[in-house]
Amino acid sequence: MNMQSMPRLAPVMSERRVSVIGGLMVSIGPISMALFTPAMPEIVQAFGTTEAAVKMTVSVYFGGFAFAQLVCGPLSDGYGRRPVTLGFMAIYLVASVIALLAPTIETLIAARFIQGIGAAAGVAISRAMVRDLFTHERSARIMNLIGIILAVGPAIAPTVGGLTMEFFGWHAIFLLMVFMGLTIVGMVLFAMRETVMRDPSRIRPAALVRTYGKLLTTPYFMLASLVIAGTSGALYTQASVLPFIMMDQVGLSPTQFGLAMLMQTGSFFCGSLAGRVFIDRYGAARLVLPGLFFVGVGSVGIAVLLGFYEPTFLSVMGPVGFYAFGIALVMPAMMTAAMAPFPENAGAASALMGFTQMGAGLLGGSLAALIGAPSLAMGTIIPVMGLTAIVSWIVWRSLPEPNVLIIDRHG
Repeated sequence: MNMQSMPRLAPVMSERRVSVIGGLMVSIGPISMALFTPAMPEIVQAFGTTEAAVKMTVSVYFGGFAFAQLVCGPLSDGYGRRPVTLGFMAIYLVASVIALLAPTIETLIAARFIQGIGAAAGVAISRAMVRDLFTHERSARIMNLIGIILAVGPAIAPTVGGLTMEFFGWHAIFLLMVFMGLTIVGMVLFAMRETVMRDPSRIRPAALVRTYGKLLTTPYFMLASLVIAGTSGALYTQASVLPFIMMDQVGLSPTQFGLAMLMQTGSFFCGSLAGRVFIDRYGAARLVLPGLFFVGVGSVGIAVLLGFYEPTFLSVMGPVGFYAFGIALVMPAMMTAAMAPFPENAGAASALMGFTQMGAGLLGGSLAALIGAPSLAMGTIIPVMGLTAIVSWIVWRSLPEPNVLIIDRHG
């Protein structure tokens, strides 16, 4: 669906610079998760705790990540993308140090929650930055390149995390996170340009309520966000169960698990590369249907193979790879479509879209913890999320194409 809107500002950064900066900002959240997952079984032993308690470090991370976006997105609308990014990266750095020194599992859980809060700015503000400067196919191309960068980091992160843990212990993983936070701070200071005019009136309580009210009551936006939540949100749900399936049931070592995750992130990477070729040829919108086809195939495979058979490397990671490939085709068009009608409140729109995405991961991870059995949890929750995405897209397609919706921040 093609919508007419004009960027509010002339581009102050090139497509390539925005893509690289956006990709690095978006990736810090998933990388912080992927680095950590190989250490989860070891942390159970290190603190003499339970799998459920360690899984909570994943769930609360998603909770902080999801809810903080609702704050940092609008803050960046009012005070600018750069200062808000720097503030939240400072929170991330402090939390990483607390996690490094954590004496108990309770302290680690709290640190992971704060880490999620800090990392939230990467997702919310990077997408808003793209919307500040670009729309239509240019935006989709940037979202696609961000996806490619996003795939590379998490692809190698489990392997790096596994090797780091085996040679230096799980504490060293959080030293890597401190380094990542410092890298983002340096990038914002020296490479990122401000893309929005400072206007604190946008974050007055009444204006903020009206903004989120408008977003929540716009079916076009909410259904597009549900497509994103049901696809990419599944990756975050899987992060809480795959380590226990692949290491405890299949029998992989932490390093082998890190290598196994290359099938997921590698598939996403391949899907992003394919999307980059086909966006210019066919347009991003036409890639959503084939993307959801792959999501559907992966969902059925996960439901059947985990529901009726003992897990093996291929029976688990094969369907996961199909699902991840499909996500890469779906995301550029749906993120661009969701945000395009809201140029005046791109931070809030990005925040609420990210909240639904991470909230789906939080809900899925929490349900997985309640179910207990990792194979049953994944074989049930992931297919439901895939079905939600497909149904949401079918309904979304039937909606009329909206006009540009500029939310009145003054009432």
